[in-house]
Amino acid sequence: MESESETADGRIESWASQPSSLQSAWAIAVTGVLMILVALTRPPGRASTRWATVAPVCAAVAARLWLHISSHYVPEPYLDEIFHIPQAQKYCQGRYTEWDDKLTTPPGLYILSMLVTRNNPLGGLFAIYGCDARSLRAFNALALVALTYLAMDSRRQIEARLYQGNSGARIGVKSQYAGHTALNIALFPLLFFFSGLYYTDLVSTAVVLAAFLNSLHRMGGDRPSFLSDVSAVFLGILSLSMRQTNVFWIVAFIGSLEGIHAVKTLRPERIDQPVMTTLWEQVKFFTWRYSIGDIHDLPLYRAWPDDWLFSVASILIAAVCNPVRVLRQVWPYITVLLSFVAFVIWNGGVVLGDKSNHVATIHFAQMLYIWPFFAFFSLPLLLPYVIYPLHVAWNLVSPKTEPAHSEPSRKDTNEVKNRGKGQDNSQTKPLKISTALQLVSSLLSRFVVWPVYIIATLIASLAVVRFNTIIHPFTLADNRHYMFYIFRYTIRRGAAIRLLLVVPYTLSRWMVWGTLAGSEAWPFTCISGDLGSPAPTKEPLFVNHPLLVRQDENAKRQSNAKHPQASEKTQLEVEEAITNDPLTFSTESVSTSTAIVLLLASSLSLITAPLVEPRYFIIPWVMWRLMVPAWRLPTGGLFVSVQPTGPVGKLLEFFRHYDLRLVLETVWFVVINVVTGYIFLFKPFHWKAEDGSLLDEGRWQRFMW
Repeated sequence: MESESETADGRIESWASQPSSLQSAWAIAVTGVLMILVALTRPPGRASTRWATVAPVCAAVAARLWLHISSHYVPEPYLDEIFHIPQAQKYCQGRYTEWDDKLTTPPGLYILSMLVTRNNPLGGLFAIYGCDARSLRAFNALALVALTYLAMDSRRQIEARLYQGNSGARIGVKSQYAGHTALNIALFPLLFFFSGLYYTDLVSTAVVLAAFLNSLHRMGGDRPSFLSDVSAVFLGILSLSMRQTNVFWIVAFIGSLEGIHAVKTLRPERIDQPVMTTLWEQVKFFTWRYSIGDIHDLPLYRAWPDDWLFSVASILIAAVCNPVRVLRQVWPYITVLLSFVAFVIWNGGVVLGDKSNHVATIHFAQMLYIWPFFAFFSLPLLLPYVIYPLHVAWNLVSPKTEPAHSEPSRKDTNEVKNRGKGQDNSQTKPLKISTALQLVSSLLSRFVVWPVYIIATLIASLAVVRFNTIIHPFTLADNRHYMFYIFRYTIRRGAAIRLLLVVPYTLSRWMVWGTLAGSEAWPFTCISGDLGSPAPTKEPLFVNHPLLVRQDENAKRQSNAKHPQASEKTQLEVEEAITNDPLTFSTESVSTSTAIVLLLASSLSLITAPLVEPRYFIIPWVMWRLMVPAWRLPTGGLFVSVQPTGPVGKLLEFFRHYDLRLVLETVWFVVINVVTGYIFLFKPFHWKAEDGSLLDEGRWQRFMW
């Protein structure tokens, strides 16, 4: 294996022999770091708006640097580019009827690329690029900048929708968390790496994000406009023209979220829960409440496995009972789905070109691989799983340590953890509950639900590993991809290793799901003090759980309230709160239904693919990352002895208003990008036969995702 790079004219040289490139790289890198530091050191209010400029500019600078270096050392089309670039050039020349049978995805990327080239028959809509390999790659670099804007606005809209759903007030400023999150998404190694090559993934992700952002705007009110309906159809069909599996993200993900929003806009009036002593009375009452829109949809950090089931059931009942409202909201996505079905019928299958190697297969193991994938790339986001155990250990050995902030009362904490199913502290006027209701309620206690869930998921994971591990021939045949070596040293080592991998799969799933919930502290809350976890509410938490049992006829529980409209004073208070503490509205947890829909769309897009390809995980990761709430350093415990006026104390105080994980994530992604970029550029090798002769006409091969 040889490890030197080849230039366009065949000369072999190293990066060290190109001082101008090296100096340019350092200059751009230092500029980007300085811009981040400037944003970090601004006062909270200014930092929030400063990120609106810093994030896209940093993404543009980084993409420009990577494009320059990759095009210098790999000027000729490489790997799949040998299919994509010639096909795009045919479109630039007006040869629209010619198609390479090796291509399996629709021509959306080539059509968009053609619109910005100077030599296409239409004259170019913007005419800023040519149609050579470097120019086509530059289109992807430009798409990375657009994706940064889309991600930043999407995160801001997510925060706005969450806060509006909880309080009725609207948020009208960009948060620093949204800006830095968008930058990190742009630096995500799989997206950033392909911004210097001509692949479909980056533009495909950007278009899906555009459709998602349009949907978030549509869900800002009770009724979407006709113009937004048309935009939803256009963006949906455009996303399908990039990649066929985007149908799951347009229809199953975005369409489902809008359908749930439609039933939530019913907003039934709050009523007192009547006294019910039988299972039938409970089921009948809550079925009626679900049918009028009082659905069971808790914040994810409060939801237990049975809450997930009742959330789905309540939403389905509400949708069936209010079909006109739901159809009015989701008809654009039904139109996209029908367009996709028409395409499949016309094409005779889902994929274009080489259908034999891309046959849809049920591959449940993909939903095991996704969790360590997320955990590896989002390793800095798992920091709370290190901080909190240390925090707990410190409090155990230092029981007299006082937390800096008041600790949630034991009563409130137990109210969150124990849920009060079948329990009530009042001893007056006890009710005679039917045996059936008591039995079913007991089966959903915390002592039953979690063991059943853990055992069931472990058995399912072991069964999937044993009976549904699929190793595609492409994975074994191509040693240029990192997945080849991952399979070689793990899954292909034997059946025992495969089964043992269920442990990291499970641990990764728990941490990734907990990070999405924003409640990493919940196992430690009762013994660790103030860990920055969401404060327990004094409102009844599980009022529309159909098996919540009242033991006292005097204890009133009410259904979900209709959120009040925000007043002008409330708006001013919102602006002031964001200025004083930029993380105020970034720590909101997504709803249970949103997490379930995300899991559903990820499953549908992955389990139909027999090939385990890291690029298939890009959109699931991006959507998950956009929904991860902010986190702040805990107070008390380990940090109680730190002097607040000292440099360490000031740094800790700063990171109670700024998510430390974002900074670590930026560094982590930069390290990965530098390492993988260096290996790709400067560690090429030749394929050789057993007799030592060169294969593939002696072309250099390179390691990549």
